[in-house]
Amino acid sequence: MLGLLALAGREAGQVVMLEELCRGENIPKSFLAKIFQSLVRAGLARSVRGVGGGFVLARTPDAISVLQIIEAVEGPITFQRCQAPEHEAGCIRSHGCPLCGLFGEAQQRVRELFSRTTLAGLLEKQNATAALATPGVPILFKSGTSPLTTHLAN
Repeated sequence: MLGLLALAGREAGQVVMLEELCRGENIPKSFLAKIFQSLVRAGLARSVRGVGGGFVLARTPDAISVLQIIEAVEGPITFQRCQAPEHEAGCIRSHGCPLCGLFGEAQQRVRELFSRTTLAGLLEKQNATAALATPGVPILFKSGTSPLTTHLAN
């Protein structure tokens, strides 16, 4: 999530090397590389090969939901095995189990929240939080700047 958030704070179409994302977010390169492979397969990021290569968002930040990101990396969100997509018929105890309904409702609410939360929305919250963290220093992020880089430079 942090890697895509860092990309979202950049100029649209700006290619960023994996090493730069790793340094900026303090994430091990091998770990982030595997995550970005999944994000590329899901169509959320594009990989650019060659000199000056790296990664770029495949869509605008407002067109990428938190749910899409999580499910691209982790698979479908399930609180309990009986709620997993492969168990469409449900749990054999679903008719008498008070937990099936509870887990199902919680899972649906989380999915709804994550589906309506976008990278653009997270970036706005990050910008607001960064501005509050440094009183008296206005931090306005616009396209083409990285929230992390701008914050560290101030």
